[in-house]
Amino acid sequence: MPYLQRSFRSQQELDKRGLRYEWNDSGYAYAKASWIIGKSFLGRRMSLLSGIHSLSDLDKLIFPEQHKELPGRELLVDMESRITDRAVRQILSIVNSYTEPPKLLTRSLKIFEHSNLKECLSHIISGKKDKPKIYNIGRFKTIRFEHYPDAASMIRKSDFDFLLSDDLKNIKPGMDLNNPAWASVDIKSIETKIDNRFYQGLIESLSQLSEEEHEIASRLIADEISLRNCVWALRLRTFFQKSEAETAKYLMNFKLLGNIHQKKASLASDAKISLDLPLDVRLPWRGWRWERFLNPEISVSNWTADPRYFQNTASRYIYQLAFHNFHSSPMSISAIYCFIKLIQFEEDILTSVAEGLSLGMDSSSVIKLLVIPAKFPAEAA
Repeated sequence: MPYLQRSFRSQQELDKRGLRYEWNDSGYAYAKASWIIGKSFLGRRMSLLSGIHSLSDLDKLIFPEQHKELPGRELLVDMESRITDRAVRQILSIVNSYTEPPKLLTRSLKIFEHSNLKECLSHIISGKKDKPKIYNIGRFKTIRFEHYPDAASMIRKSDFDFLLSDDLKNIKPGMDLNNPAWASVDIKSIETKIDNRFYQGLIESLSQLSEEEHEIASRLIADEISLRNCVWALRLRTFFQKSEAETAKYLMNFKLLGNIHQKKASLASDAKISLDLPLDVRLPWRGWRWERFLNPEISVSNWTADPRYFQNTASRYIYQLAFHNFHSSPMSISAIYCFIKLIQFEEDILTSVAEGLSLGMDSSSVIKLLVIPAKFPAEAA
């Protein structure tokens, strides 16, 4: 069924339930978002990605009118840039559909600015003078990336001005990249604070939503933060052999209402519980909230927790939830928030397939590795 037709049918169903949404900014944004999702490589159209064996063929599939003839590595870098540019433009076009865009949506869009800042700071600390690719979020940007590599000038009077009195307090405007002050900068600490600022902004924006929309968006945000904490805890323990105390300081310890009637619970609690569980025995994990996302036990004696598997299955869960809520709550702000998550998911899938192809894998193998189901539950119904 065409996505626009589905949205109108959903409107009729909502009318019967007494939950009518006005055909206002959200209605127009939802119709436009539905058209974009219908043309995306999500749901049934994900099957179009199967059976591709070269980067060139993937480029022609995603960008039929803009594909390029470039050498392998060069094509990969260029294509990944175009995939993210495409995602930013699609999200920005929907957010700009609003006369006064809701904060939940503008703050979601800023994930790209946050990613740009982390990459810029990483380049600066590494002594790289060339500025990384910057994705333009239009009137919603706050960082002056044109001042790169002058980090202090970049973030002054931006959302990240607080870093100049914290982690970057010894970094002055115009400071040379070779200045010894850069050696004392803890990039992981800064990245954690940037992530915290992003999610804090999302949580604060929930207060503008109705109770019904608050419940939809807050569940997505709460589950995503909890799962990100768990992924980070697994990665730190597995790849960096960090202790419980060392790991805990990198967790996002937010408290969020599931709905307005519930008590606040820490979104770091699931990750903190996991810190006491062994990485080489699966049995003790039974009963843990997110146990179903762990890699299965093939052999009792050889099982080891796999952070990549957990991250892939957790991502699948978040985007299944977003896909379902996008269709079940049409013409709402929360539906557009779900749209943003879906476009980000598509971006992740396309870049992962591109990277796999560059390593000699075929697209079907990459998709299987990412633990992506053939159909989303919402479509299978």
